[in-house]
Amino acid sequence: MRPNIITEAGISTRLNQWWSSTPFITSGVTLICAAIYLVCLLIGYDSYSEICFLPSAVASHFQVYRVYTSVLFHGSLLHVLFNMLTFVPLGTELERIMGSVRLLFLMFLLATTNAIFHLVVAFLVAYNPISPVSYLVDECSIGFSGVIFSMIVIETSLSGVQYRSIFGLFNVPAKWYAWILLVLFQFLASNVSLLGHLSGILSGFAYTYGLFNYLLPGPSFYSSIEGLSMLSACVRRPGFILCTGGTTYGQLPTYSNTSTAPSSLINRNFWRNISSWMPSRQTSTIQTSSTQEQEDPRFPGRGRTLASTGTEPTAREPSANLHARHTALNTVRADATVTADQTDTFDEELKKLVGMGFEKTQAEVALAAADGDPNVAIEILMSQQD
Repeated sequence: MRPNIITEAGISTRLNQWWSSTPFITSGVTLICAAIYLVCLLIGYDSYSEICFLPSAVASHFQVYRVYTSVLFHGSLLHVLFNMLTFVPLGTELERIMGSVRLLFLMFLLATTNAIFHLVVAFLVAYNPISPVSYLVDECSIGFSGVIFSMIVIETSLSGVQYRSIFGLFNVPAKWYAWILLVLFQFLASNVSLLGHLSGILSGFAYTYGLFNYLLPGPSFYSSIEGLSMLSACVRRPGFILCTGGTTYGQLPTYSNTSTAPSSLINRNFWRNISSWMPSRQTSTIQTSSTQEQEDPRFPGRGRTLASTGTEPTAREPSANLHARHTALNTVRADATVTADQTDTFDEELKKLVGMGFEKTQAEVALAAADGDPNVAIEILMSQQD
């Protein structure tokens, strides 16, 4: 009997399928980091003290370039390999939700805020009058892992899961996931920058709590970037995800839009309670047949998912039409609209999931991630409960 064709696929075929499903910015950042490491390896460059993040050099000589060069350089093959294998699934998930340009801006913001947290903590600890630890300001750190830790915090908050698996060995509460990883890496690996990873976690929580909302541009900013003629070749690529070409079923839910009054801090509504206290940035809204929802600038849920069909716009639109897609409330391109029937369908499927016993917020996230397919949404929800 002929075996299943899926089992016959070679490693190269599977790798090609995996890589082809990776969105534009995620794959681009991965290739850039890999190429930089390869070039350094070929030319024998190892003067990392010139490009690493060094708090004393940044503060005393204002070498701001270190904030960004340190993120792209890696010290060893295992370093770059492990970081990129961790980054690809995280970047893919967030890019499909946010869009390519928005994710690129997010990584730039996280790299900047990580450096600020790193500087502040390093100097506070180094010059505190009780027990100064002066070596922290002269600690040289490189690698993308600080941004990755921020993305772990953001993705965990967005997913709505209650537990996360640690290397497939045991489950931990989702709110402690990043902190447990921080501790484990300090014990399991050598030459790990505790302060670099800690700064990433702090930036991630600051972002999810809405503290960076006033640093986030509105949809028109991303639309203008996507409409630049010089970027038309990138926008037309299959892996490029438009920030304004979102799923026809509307926005992903965000916790800041809940109206539940905070009653306690340590419970399953912890994130909702904290977010309700944070300032929210006003953005454009979508008028549906029943309600008018406000877009959350942190988790917009407007990215066009890959390989989607139906009324969703295609990324291969001619460059002459790139600007026209931003005229309809900055939400969809001119050749596609969100219909009331689709919104009603989404609401009906959501009610069915809630009736099956699933928590409403998680059901909304799963249903939106599944492009409105209730069967796929159920699989996502069941996997989160395992």
